[in-house]
Amino acid sequence: MSDRQSADRRADRDLVPDVVIDWSGADTASNQRAGDSATSERLQKVLAAAGVASRRVCENLIVAGRVTVNGEVVTELGSRVEPATDLVAVDGVAIQLDTTKRYIMLNKPTGVVSSMADENGRRDLREFAREYDERLFNVGRLDGETSGLLLLTNDGPLANVLAHPRYGVEKTYIAKVTGSVQASTLRTLKEGIELDDGPIAVDAARVLGAPSQGHSMVELTLHSGRNRIVRRMMAAVGHPVVELVRRQFGPLHLGTLASGQMRELTDAERGALLTIARQHEQAGTAAAENPAAADTAAPTRAPRAPRSTS
Repeated sequence: MSDRQSADRRADRDLVPDVVIDWSGADTASNQRAGDSATSERLQKVLAAAGVASRRVCENLIVAGRVTVNGEVVTELGSRVEPATDLVAVDGVAIQLDTTKRYIMLNKPTGVVSSMADENGRRDLREFAREYDERLFNVGRLDGETSGLLLLTNDGPLANVLAHPRYGVEKTYIAKVTGSVQASTLRTLKEGIELDDGPIAVDAARVLGAPSQGHSMVELTLHSGRNRIVRRMMAAVGHPVVELVRRQFGPLHLGTLASGQMRELTDAERGALLTIARQHEQAGTAAAENPAAADTAAPTRAPRAPRSTS
């Protein structure tokens, strides 16, 4: 028995052990019904093509009520969807049905500007994007002296959500700063400080290890995407940044990806990003329809993707 067959049998047994499926009408000639367009496809086929699981396991997921289409639970085998427009999720995690979309994690080195065509002739992101046939662009920016996690994609709507200041996607940095950072400084950063462009506070801050040779390592988490915000904050509290790396962007973690290296996002990471985008889109729609409720609504969070070791 092949590894794939073994995996499918284990999944069939473990995922939905109490489900009994009636296969009598599941595979008629096309399952296309009145009102279905020529571009619609069977849900289980679309899920399998998206890499969720084998066709049989996807059928089990549907029958178990773990799949939603446009927010509605679908349990009928043979149900059809429009891959280009319908929003499909499994266990609340969004599934990317458009196989033309690419999502690339780059560990941007220092000395590279976050542009696909730098007007001043500096080293830019083209050297990384040219490895792919698709026209990729960066989501957000890191200044030339900052290294770390940068997302490249050809998914415009997703990029707009992730980069837009309104949605404030969480980011985590590790900064090497001058001096010995005290607990009182961390409290100040959390409570907020005033900069030239307005007040700002971090969501979390901690010192990593003991100071060494006149420097401290500080981990900072914040939602702001303002220009050079970490450097400006640390300078304002008397600890200028010597080195800065972004380790996390939303549900994505840099892991052990080496400087200058790239990799495709995993299925789980793509799902977590898409879930964020859909949650914010729904929140934006709700806010437009009911501004008063939006003022008191709690922010939504997507499930975190597993940490990568690559």
